[in-house]
Amino acid sequence: MTPRHVLVPAAAVALVASGVGVGWSAAAVDPAPVVVVRELLAQDEAPRGAPDRTLGLNRVTVMPGARLASHHHPGTQIAYVETGVLTYSVETSSIAVRTGPSDAPRVVRRIRAGETARIKAGQWIVEQPDMTHHAANRGSTPVVLYVSTLFRTGAPAAVLD
Repeated sequence: MTPRHVLVPAAAVALVASGVGVGWSAAAVDPAPVVVVRELLAQDEAPRGAPDRTLGLNRVTVMPGARLASHHHPGTQIAYVETGVLTYSVETSSIAVRTGPSDAPRVVRRIRAGETARIKAGQWIVEQPDMTHHAANRGSTPVVLYVSTLFRTGAPAAVLD
């Protein structure tokens, strides 16, 4: 095994743990990284009613061909698909895919453990900490998500499973 074959997976794990994921394009002979970028847009530590928590707002861009490894979140996360189509697989628990405003949402479908579904632009989900899942962008355009999180202060964005 060459040093490159050891360093690339190690770098991928480090990037995912820091909030940036790396996937690989299946079309490449020598796989090149396909990036997932998580940008922090705003946050508030210890918001009223949630001591020891950080409330965050992120924009996540998942490039075509990128895959997010199996993971769960250390707190509650709401993800809204702004553009593109996210292929989403639930490993444990289940999740409702919704559309419409939060004061009058409509459930589009429920994804149960062992199932995979496409979450389209305008749809959103609420991920709970006990749910393990993975996702991918199988399309030809970037998937852009707006993600609101309520995690224990200092917790990582995701925990690999």
